[in-house]
Amino acid sequence: MPRPEVMSWLRKRFFPHLWCPGCGHGIIMHAILRALIDSGKTKEQTVIASGIGCSSRMPGYIDACTIHTTHGRSLAFATGIKLANPELTIVDVMGDGDCTAIGGNHFIHACRRNIGITAVVMNNNIYGMTGGQASPTTPLGAKATTAPYGAIDPPFDVCKLAQGAGATYVARTTVAQPVLCEQYIKNGIANRGFSVIEILTNCHTQFGRRNNLRTPVDNLNFFKKNSVPLAKAQGMTPADLEGKIVTGEFVKREAPEYTDLYRSLVERIGGDER
Repeated sequence: MPRPEVMSWLRKRFFPHLWCPGCGHGIIMHAILRALIDSGKTKEQTVIASGIGCSSRMPGYIDACTIHTTHGRSLAFATGIKLANPELTIVDVMGDGDCTAIGGNHFIHACRRNIGITAVVMNNNIYGMTGGQASPTTPLGAKATTAPYGAIDPPFDVCKLAQGAGATYVARTTVAQPVLCEQYIKNGIANRGFSVIEILTNCHTQFGRRNNLRTPVDNLNFFKKNSVPLAKAQGMTPADLEGKIVTGEFVKREAPEYTDLYRSLVERIGGDER
């Protein structure tokens, strides 16, 4: 059972949830709530933003300040909220398609600005809600409704993309490691800047049944078998890492945060006018 504090953050009237039985999104939501509570955040000062997709149902279940926006645009809304009130804690939950396809431009510029938002990217390698189409993270050779003979598009590495674009905290784990999910989200919230936590999760309904991972347990076992901690991966060859999921914290650095820079600019301009 969830901790009593977690239960107080749920809009119980909207349960049972709409996710498929065994979907990993529930594990991620629980990790987010535990991270917020352990970080001392309050519901009144916390914003959960989302776009469109299975993952984007999450704000409806969380009793905080929540906003359900348009497909791929949640970071644009979250940026406006953060600029209007920089003291708010903002967690933006996104799917892999929502984040890196239609929302890709917003994602790279949020990384570039280093604005104080925590992005939790729920990567199930497919468009789950809209029919099982291939996404920018669908592995080469994996099947989808739009790739019945196997995907041929090279997939994005979400963490490398975030690192290259300028995010100051970047980490990856899987739903088979719920304690790490919570820890990385907590670290992301504590970071003074843009944080990206990619969590590999399962869509056994759309991805799994086409790729020999038909049950939630099949997917959890796959994550456990194929996850490699970053420290170990650094001593492995590219051939050894083929098909593996490298987990860990890839970026932890300090850089000026965007709303701090914006506030300083406003103060300087106001001082010049006086």
